[in-house]
Amino acid sequence: MELDPLVLSRLQFAFVVSFHAIFPVFTIGLASYIALLHGLFYKTDNQAWDRLALFWTKVFAVVFGMGVVSGIVMSFQFGTNWSNFSQASSNFIGPMLSYEVITAFFLEAAFLGVLLFGRGKVPEGVHLFAAIMVATGTFISTFWILSANSWLHTPAGVELIDSRFHVTSWMEAIFNPSFPYRFFHMAVASFLTGGFVVAGVSAWFLLRDRDPEANRRALSMCLWLLLFLAPTQAVIGDFHGLNTLEHQPTKVAAMEGHWETATNVPLLLFAIPDQEAQTNHFSFGVPNLASLILTHSVDGEIPGISEAPPEEQPPVFIVFWAFRVMVGIGLLMIAVSLTGLILRRKGRIYTQRLFLKTMTRMIAVPFVAVLAGWVVTESGRAPWLVYGMMTHEEGLTPSLTGPMALFTLLGYILVYAVVFYVGIYYLTRVVRNGMLPEEKRETEADNSRRPMRPMSGAETSFDDDLDPVRN
Repeated sequence: MELDPLVLSRLQFAFVVSFHAIFPVFTIGLASYIALLHGLFYKTDNQAWDRLALFWTKVFAVVFGMGVVSGIVMSFQFGTNWSNFSQASSNFIGPMLSYEVITAFFLEAAFLGVLLFGRGKVPEGVHLFAAIMVATGTFISTFWILSANSWLHTPAGVELIDSRFHVTSWMEAIFNPSFPYRFFHMAVASFLTGGFVVAGVSAWFLLRDRDPEANRRALSMCLWLLLFLAPTQAVIGDFHGLNTLEHQPTKVAAMEGHWETATNVPLLLFAIPDQEAQTNHFSFGVPNLASLILTHSVDGEIPGISEAPPEEQPPVFIVFWAFRVMVGIGLLMIAVSLTGLILRRKGRIYTQRLFLKTMTRMIAVPFVAVLAGWVVTESGRAPWLVYGMMTHEEGLTPSLTGPMALFTLLGYILVYAVVFYVGIYYLTRVVRNGMLPEEKRETEADNSRRPMRPMSGAETSFDDDLDPVRN
């Protein structure tokens, strides 16, 4: 069997990016939440906020460590699998990644040490400032990474001369047409992810009657946040869709499973796209709704997939169903948030066991939505690496062979499987140990040991026994 290095390289990059993306999308929202907790404790001196801040900082330490480990190899792939693209785009992508490291990663790394290990060693105001700087660093990092990625979808401010991109306007390139929509869409997704995880873990603690004061506060805060952000994300997604329709109409057509340019287009709820036959099987939907959503007019015209040559069409089946997974989860988030609002009467959000169990099961849901969204975004761009200017095939390393690409793909899968298992195992122990009582926290704050790595901030070793009372 012939191994296609292009297919394997795309699978490898998709796997690595998908694996890595679930960590920063959580830590971006969690870092802001930790900064808020430190601010509330600094203002009120309420120990419940302090307990929450300490606990979620431990979780942040583990997830941040997993994100760093999983993200290191991503940049290497540009040179190993996509050298033509690296050479062609180096004038823009190189500086963008450098700016991210200099302005964001260094900021996070410096103040993360103070946040994790400065407890009881620096003034509380300095500790709060460190938390704010870490949160700020996550958004600066998001800015540069999403700007670079958005440029791949809507390239601007460059010209292609002799197979190399030359920047003609840095402002146009950085603030390319899709960047603002994608930045806010990702930022809100990060807050939603962090909110559902914190709410789910807090619900899990409440079901076991563990530190009810602190976890009631955490659950209530998150439900107010989710009640506002879940519908807001739908509105941002609508604006993002309109922008995509303007600049990448074929992607939108694939999302809708719409093959021929037409008006009064229905919103398909179910279909089995057949790309070879350029049609759908077993389709049904709501009449005119796709035209109304995408053009804000019932008889609005939507371009079809067939407008693009077959070789320039994205994988419609994947894009179509990934989009429906993302939207379906978004509607579920709104429904759960509204349920929380209804149950607030007489404090039933803290005692309704079915609701609390639902919140614990929602922990993994936002991660699935994020991955589905990335599949829509990146698969919908195919076969373009830089939309309309460079294909995946043109950006591939010329000397790369199928067996070489397969070897590295299997290697990444094996290594990442170990990283994921160890990280989740360690993270589970941190969560099951829960929040420390005040006297133990004071003892640990006075401990003079010097942590040797970021994960030491979790203060949970692999060989310690779980407290049987907490288990």
